[in-house]
Amino acid sequence: MNSTDLKIKDVIAKAFDLQMISEYDAKLLANPVKYLLKDICEAAAHIRNIGKGNVITFSPKVFIPLTRLCRDYCGYCTFRVEPSEINNIYMSPDEVLDVAKKGAALGCTEALFTLGERPEIKYKEAKQWLNSNGYESTIEYLTDMTEMVLNETQMLPHANPGTLTKREMLSLKPYNASSGLMLESTSELLYQKGGAHEYAPSKRPIVRLKTINLAGELKVPFTTGLLIGIGESPEDRIESLLEIRRSNESYGHVQEIIIQNFRAKPSTPMSDFPDAVTNDMLWTVAVARIILGPSVNIQVPPNLSYNNYQVYIDAGINDWGGVSPLTIDYVNPEAPWPLINDLKNKTEAKGFELKPRLTVYPEFFVNNKSFLPDKLHEKVSSLADENGYVKWGINRYI
Repeated sequence: MNSTDLKIKDVIAKAFDLQMISEYDAKLLANPVKYLLKDICEAAAHIRNIGKGNVITFSPKVFIPLTRLCRDYCGYCTFRVEPSEINNIYMSPDEVLDVAKKGAALGCTEALFTLGERPEIKYKEAKQWLNSNGYESTIEYLTDMTEMVLNETQMLPHANPGTLTKREMLSLKPYNASSGLMLESTSELLYQKGGAHEYAPSKRPIVRLKTINLAGELKVPFTTGLLIGIGESPEDRIESLLEIRRSNESYGHVQEIIIQNFRAKPSTPMSDFPDAVTNDMLWTVAVARIILGPSVNIQVPPNLSYNNYQVYIDAGINDWGGVSPLTIDYVNPEAPWPLINDLKNKTEAKGFELKPRLTVYPEFFVNNKSFLPDKLHEKVSSLADENGYVKWGINRYI
């Protein structure tokens, strides 16, 4: 065993003892020492067990794709469309409310608003639709739709609209129990010529980090994460995780980290890219837990690893993210959600209990009134049991 291997073993030992590892130590984990993967995963699982116990959560949700127009072109995306490819530029209020009410009837509590970034900048059709309906921007329309869903259903909105200004985030805060923006990666390679984000200005790390930090300043419970396998290096992933840690150390607002694996999609520039492999995911998930510690919630989407998603419990996750009994994953339409019964059985087979949660995690509202406005806090609390989980339990979904 060489000196680098010994240093990595020392980092793993520090992590196992619940020491917050330094940035220097974190960067040592980028060395591809494959025979240490098991040790890294065991340390991560131990940290998770100390911080989160034996509960793995999921959020019963519906997808509301408010608009699929987007000013960005990402090399892997099939969500975005051109105006000529769809009948409706935006979902109407009636359509939004219909999905939300149907979801609530099935026991869902999260209304995930997913949309392209600022399509009115690129498309005159989007600008015309907004203006004809009394809006100046997509974010203005989104704000009204989240307010409507909050007031007229038992659902809690979670907006995922891309980068935001302070004014925009403040407008959304009263109506969204949580919000999100994937960092994806800080890699400079991705926005160079031929990179996945070459034609996606809002995917520049500097603007995404600005939004993540802004959420901290405004005390918005926030979800972010990494998309792995799109051309970044292990060092890039560690630097991305460190950026998230720096933000959370400053503000304490990062409620959840998603580690999402790339899956190639037909008819995209990256259709020939290989899918992210399980060992890369295991390493990234475990390193995320080691870097971010016992208190942050870490999620892997089960529908993107349908055949073996349960293995990520061994790498330190404590959440499966949103799972819908009603709507597809519009970002990954080829990947169906697992049945809740299957999710429950595979989670329990690993020795854990599966529990439904709200879109905002318990630690951000149970005995804590610093993140949610009073009216929103009252509604969130009414849907939760004494521990902050969905009041009516998992049997509602099976």
